[in-house]
Amino acid sequence: MFPLEGVGRMTITQSRSTDPDDYQDLPQAIGAMSKRFADGFVTPLHDHERDQLLYAACGVMRLRTNREAWIVPQGSAFYVPAGTPHSVGMHGDVEMRTLYIDTSVSHARPLSPRVVTVSNLLRELILALSEEPVQYEPDSRGDIIARLINQELDRARELTLSVPLPKDIRLQRLCAELLADPSDRRTLADWADVAGASARTLARLFERDLGMGFNRWRQRVRLHSALEAISSGEPIARVARQHGYLSTSAFSAAFGKVMGFPPSKASNER
Repeated sequence: MFPLEGVGRMTITQSRSTDPDDYQDLPQAIGAMSKRFADGFVTPLHDHERDQLLYAACGVMRLRTNREAWIVPQGSAFYVPAGTPHSVGMHGDVEMRTLYIDTSVSHARPLSPRVVTVSNLLRELILALSEEPVQYEPDSRGDIIARLINQELDRARELTLSVPLPKDIRLQRLCAELLADPSDRRTLADWADVAGASARTLARLFERDLGMGFNRWRQRVRLHSALEAISSGEPIARVARQHGYLSTSAFSAAFGKVMGFPPSKASNER
């Protein structure tokens, strides 16, 4: 577990706790926690006994496990199976609503982390359950809302928003630098001295370790960076220019092909 800004452990009868530990042994299938995080806050790698659904009512989240990274745009959520080590970074002030789900008494859920769509109904149900008592009685309003949440989660569609991360140490520095600066234009030959391996070896490692070539992986990183910027309110035309595209239409076509939805869907532009 991880400490949360000095908040001590509370009993669930006192008030709505912001300590994740207080939600792991609840008698009901779903517990809802509300918490605000400041821009730039990062939780270290941690895990939970229950499955977890992370939804940001505002702000953008960046999630990482040991093997993958995700951007979670507004209008979507991140599902984390129980026991999965993960860290969370906040872009902008994040109003987070977290559902802790006991799958032994709830519906079957995904076995791997993923970004999922949040319907208008699911969003309102998550917000409504966050206003109910932490522990609610069977057949109460909170219990009915939780049952509806289970139904909506069954309908949630996965979004392909992950970036695979390498195991091989020769790729780790290269990939870390590209994640920090997706606009870096160095070729594999340029990266050879940094990684301590030839361009040919690096190309082979990308295919073996990450399941895709260098250019495709870098494009995915760049489009994830673009998604984060768009979700934070940056105009699409400006994001397109910043990520090396000569036209908004070319950017939108590349974005839609990789992400599966147009950039306008993640935009706050009016």
